[in-house]
Amino acid sequence: MKDILLITPPFTQLNTPYPATAYIKGFLNTKNISSYQIDLGIEVILQLFSKDGIQKVFSKEIDIKFISENSQRIFALRDEYIKTIDQVILFLQNKNPTLARQICSMNFLPEASRFNQLDDMEFAFGNMGLQDKAKHLATLYLEDLSDYIVENVDSDFGFSRYAERLGKSANSFDELYFKLNDDQTFIDNFTLKILQDKLELVQPKLVCFSVPFPGNLYSAFLCAKFIKEHYPHIKTAMGGGFPNTELREVKDKRVFEFVDFITLDDGELPLELVYENVCQTENLEATLKRTFLIENGEVTYKNNSTKHDYKQAQVGTPDYSDLQLDKYISVIEIANPMHSLWSDGRWNKLTMAHGCYWGKCTFCDISLDYIRLYEPVSAKILVDRMQELIATTGETGFHFVDEAAPPALMREVALEILRRNLVVTWWTNIRFEKSFTQDLCFLLKISGCVAVSGGLEVASDRLLKLIDKGVSVDQVARVTRNFTESGIMVHAYLMYGYPTQTIQETVDSLEMVRQLFEMGILQSGFWHQFAMTAHSPVGINPEEYGVIPVKQEILFANNDIDFTDKTGIDHSKFSFGLKKSLFNYMHGINFEMPLQSWFDFKIPKTKIHPDYIHDSLLEEENFSFKPNSKVVFLEKNVIAEDFIKTKKGNSWELSQLTFHLKTNILKIELAKEQAHWLIKILNENSIENGKKLSLLQLKTDFENSFEDFELFWFSKPMQQLKENGVILSF
Repeated sequence: MKDILLITPPFTQLNTPYPATAYIKGFLNTKNISSYQIDLGIEVILQLFSKDGIQKVFSKEIDIKFISENSQRIFALRDEYIKTIDQVILFLQNKNPTLARQICSMNFLPEASRFNQLDDMEFAFGNMGLQDKAKHLATLYLEDLSDYIVENVDSDFGFSRYAERLGKSANSFDELYFKLNDDQTFIDNFTLKILQDKLELVQPKLVCFSVPFPGNLYSAFLCAKFIKEHYPHIKTAMGGGFPNTELREVKDKRVFEFVDFITLDDGELPLELVYENVCQTENLEATLKRTFLIENGEVTYKNNSTKHDYKQAQVGTPDYSDLQLDKYISVIEIANPMHSLWSDGRWNKLTMAHGCYWGKCTFCDISLDYIRLYEPVSAKILVDRMQELIATTGETGFHFVDEAAPPALMREVALEILRRNLVVTWWTNIRFEKSFTQDLCFLLKISGCVAVSGGLEVASDRLLKLIDKGVSVDQVARVTRNFTESGIMVHAYLMYGYPTQTIQETVDSLEMVRQLFEMGILQSGFWHQFAMTAHSPVGINPEEYGVIPVKQEILFANNDIDFTDKTGIDHSKFSFGLKKSLFNYMHGINFEMPLQSWFDFKIPKTKIHPDYIHDSLLEEENFSFKPNSKVVFLEKNVIAEDFIKTKKGNSWELSQLTFHLKTNILKIELAKEQAHWLIKILNENSIENGKKLSLLQLKTDFENSFEDFELFWFSKPMQQLKENGVILSF
């Protein structure tokens, strides 16, 4: 028996748990509040995509004459699907790797329409290994089954969402309420059976649903309805990303026929107070924090607690116990290198900093506390949590789920990882700001960073200024170059249709993106059409951005706002051409094709010079001396040996220092005494001791014995050490 049952309703990701319940469970541990968590999504998927589940799918009565040819083929091959499904799922759980050879033989899996795209297989996967190719084929096999389910069994099904349309911009609760009171669907039966088993096992007093996306909303309400009908003594609460952004103005009393509480923003303190109400005093007059409930027959928002929210250092380490970590499945849907990070492999999720340190982008919900209130976590606490998670989950991969990870904190985390000799793999979201120098990118790489994603948005300096992004296209190019040269993959979020954006600017933005890929400094990207949200500067003051919102009464959800752009441009017509060109550029082909060839309507010629990005990367060597820069010596990665020799025809001595780096041997020559000074500095300032000298301190120490530090610092041997990452400065 546990006090609280935490539930992520179907569906989110297949390869790794959404982290919200793990975050909350970690916090509840610090308060000695007993809890149990489940990811209903993966449990439903595993029951559905099993021999028994697929037999039930094909047992549903259909009229073979009135279904699509694709469904007819899948139905005809049903015995092959039933025979192979369990082995395919085991393979995607990394429990049956030898099946890859059978899958790739192309005579093992039944194939329907999803396999029609295999003409591109060699093109997309020619350089990928057997396991990745097999994962992609197995994913197509599952998608064929999904297509059959959607057409013939349950039209609302999707691998990472369920009945998503009911949650998207649902200003009214009517449609969702109607469906909740309709007959249960095929997928509902799976969901509610698992839920009932968990309720009997855990016997909670309070069930909390974390609803991150619109595609989780219906299932959350469905489960809450089941609890109200069959376990009326159990209280229910809802929080998470969807309520935080969309349910801030909820007025419809019918919502509270299903849930007793809806909490907003950081969930720790609101949930603790709800728990005290439900599990201890049962006194709803007690204080609450950012919580909706029914009081005196009306929807009431209570925020009468004087307690302050917990600091990030106080919320504990995420706890993934109870979740079936070994049963998540890795899929590869498309040959996009960043997409494989999202869908393939399991990642421990952590947050470097609460909120966004920039907090100015005009399309973003920066008025909401989860973005507006910026609070970083100390590097030591963060790496402590990493080590705890490695010990409890056995996984060394980390996804830092920040709005934008702060460069200075990323540096300190990287140094702390290196000090502790940890072997980890990690990636995160960033802003493309100038702090990401070559030295910092190299440091991040050797600490285990493999990828970053960041918003380039509209590759137009005018629009970047209007967005208040705080970067320019030139700057983005230099930063992506620094990451790429360090061996870190870069993914860019791209946007079209921003208010006042002209057709010319869309074309010019595409040309910028083309050049970034052609130069090899961007490896992945995705185009999104601009959406106006209620809590962004554009949504709050639309007239300042040339858009006219469509007014609607809000009784339930409020986030995406329909609008008309005063330019009158139909930006959606660019979608196909932008995405098709990007697919080609990501595969390194067709850069020479005119931009017009991607569109079936007339577009203007780009005004961007064909060498714009190339020229922006032509920086002169930077010999500026910044005395406050911190200097880091990665002495632990080298072995220095001192060989003395006499320069021919002269009496003064040189030392040859040999540095054994991971992938190469570096030899430099310095005057003997300067070489001894450098070795002393390397030994005294090892990365393990956590001390960082400033360049000014280094200069002072050097000039106690020698003259002209700048001449020494910018000499060829020292430049070689800096270029090879032995000495880094920030």
